[in-house]
Amino acid sequence: MSNSSTHFDHDGSTRMVKISDKIPTNRRAVSKSRIRMAKETMEAIVSGRISKKGDVLEVARLAGIMASKQTSQLIPLCHQVPLESVRLTSKWLSDGELEWTAEVDATWKTGVEMEALVAVSIAALTVYDMCKSIDRSMEVIHIGLHEKSGGKSGHFVRET
Repeated sequence: MSNSSTHFDHDGSTRMVKISDKIPTNRRAVSKSRIRMAKETMEAIVSGRISKKGDVLEVARLAGIMASKQTSQLIPLCHQVPLESVRLTSKWLSDGELEWTAEVDATWKTGVEMEALVAVSIAALTVYDMCKSIDRSMEVIHIGLHEKSGGKSGHFVRET
């Protein structure tokens, strides 16, 4: 792992990385997050008993996709990336643990890791927001990049 950062110049001042000389390549990132909740909360989501606010998982999916497109406005120094595809899926891992997976694609000069991470983070937080009236003990856990490809740094796959 490198100990230098591209977000600081030789004087230590913050800067946005220059990408004007880079050639666009196919970029892809996959990230995951989990939200842990009470079994009763999971059952309420699955059965649709939180219907006043809509389908929890569909609202969270849309929120995550929308957030991924706003990453450069949320994270300082991120470039605005013209995303070509954002796929956000969820699955129950156990009683009370929901996993979100984002797959983000673009052909651009910089990667889409942050967009994928924002997508799964906001999806999980939206579930929390929609269910907090019945379960304030929920926890968003294990947010991380699982795979990325494209660009100078090449292909990365998280070891399990």
